[in-house]
Amino acid sequence: MNDKVNRAADALVESYSGGGVKIHHLDRRPLPSQAEVIRMLAALQELVFPGYTGAQGLTGASLRLHVESRMAWLHEALTEQISRAINHGEKLDDACPVTDRQATECAEEFLAQLPSLRKSLATDVKAAYDGDPAATCYDEIIFSYPGVYAVMTYRLAHELFRLGVPLIPRIMTEHAHHRTGVDIHPGTQIGSSFFIDHGTGVVIGGTAVIGDRVKLYQGVTLGAFSFDKDADGQLVRNTKRHPTIEDDVVVYAGATILGGDTIIGCGSRIGGNVWLTHSVPPYTRVLQESPGLRIVTTDEAAVP
Repeated sequence: MNDKVNRAADALVESYSGGGVKIHHLDRRPLPSQAEVIRMLAALQELVFPGYTGAQGLTGASLRLHVESRMAWLHEALTEQISRAINHGEKLDDACPVTDRQATECAEEFLAQLPSLRKSLATDVKAAYDGDPAATCYDEIIFSYPGVYAVMTYRLAHELFRLGVPLIPRIMTEHAHHRTGVDIHPGTQIGSSFFIDHGTGVVIGGTAVIGDRVKLYQGVTLGAFSFDKDADGQLVRNTKRHPTIEDDVVVYAGATILGGDTIIGCGSRIGGNVWLTHSVPPYTRVLQESPGLRIVTTDEAAVP
């Protein structure tokens, strides 16, 4: 390297030990591997939607052997990544507060929930089929609907979040966000038969609560209205900041619903591009008035 590059390298190394905001992870136990978490997510997708990805045409004994093989690999990989996630802030020379046995038990509990997670996902796929007249079959939905992939990833990540595993749930949901344009925080509580139509641009905050049979269209935000601060000017955390959406609600494209105290009553319909910061009772229709439009016929329009 030339002198200029050498000086830049020296300055970088010096900056790692400087003050201010710490944006490095040095002299600490390893972080979870993003690549490994994404590989685990692919293996989990293969187990919850068998036959769509990975091995094809499995039946009988070959199916059982394949599932056992995938589960064994996931058990080992999850144990390692969960241990890394929980211990990532510890210094290299310090004893791990979470033992391998504890990480193993957490991985086992997560894997034990896969059958019930499949049941929830089955209701989501059916909701997509029932809610979209363009859907021709379940195969098309599982193969190609971004909302279904995002919801699958959320349900898996939420189970790890519920078990108290840090970092990994967000790695999973941010991967789905990158792939689908749907941003669901793993802490969100979502009921059964949930469908996101089209998907792109949907944002659902971590303290949102969503009931059963809810349908969202593209561009919907379930967000925070404002962020409270304490006497020192720091953000107040661990409060409910995002709305509650009760059962059988439909929220149309581009709507924004904000605030932890905002409750959308069951059976309500929230129209496109609505901006809503207060509760509405059950079976309410909230519509945005049409803007003043000027429509010019082709005879009057200037033709280039």
